[in-house]
Amino acid sequence: MANFKTEQENCWAGNFGNAYIERNLQTAKSQASRLAFWSNILTNIPGGVSSCLEFGPNIGLNLNALGILLPELRMTGVEINEKAAEECAKLDRVSVCKGSILEFETKEKFDLTFTCGVLIHIQPESLPKVYEKLYEYSNRYIVISEYYNPTPTVIEYRGHSNLLFKRDFAGELLDKYKDLRLLNYGFSYHRDNHFPGGDGTWFIMEKS
Repeated sequence: MANFKTEQENCWAGNFGNAYIERNLQTAKSQASRLAFWSNILTNIPGGVSSCLEFGPNIGLNLNALGILLPELRMTGVEINEKAAEECAKLDRVSVCKGSILEFETKEKFDLTFTCGVLIHIQPESLPKVYEKLYEYSNRYIVISEYYNPTPTVIEYRGHSNLLFKRDFAGELLDKYKDLRLLNYGFSYHRDNHFPGGDGTWFIMEKS
């Protein structure tokens, strides 16, 4: 396993990340929830999406749902955990770059860049670099689905004190890039009667 620069990267690239894979294997119920989630997101995006880039796809549950909903979609993921990257790469029309989000570079642009439950695990000092990649690699749309808090806070996560951070990620992006505008936002509740989610707040932003 490669040695990465931050504690969080090394944790997700190693055994901690491997255990996450086992806890989050896809079931019929979870697939239905992700299909409903992305159907809602895509309904709120006014233009077409032919390509996307996900930072931290793990085994590709979001990309799998997007591939079902958009059969022509070209998909790319950047995944730090080798086992997860190998599983994600098995999906049709998905190209996976193994490695750190912080070190990822490309000359490509994508109609949509997004994260789902990833920014919350990034070292706060490294967030500006991730924001930059979300913005620079997007032709038009950015979607984030993360735990929201109006002020930055740290939450203990599975016995670790420095692996889960809540804050206003979308607000920071909107403040940083003045040509971004908020299209819509919402909440994915774990007690939804039909399509339970992960209690993340989602935001859709568009470059103007």
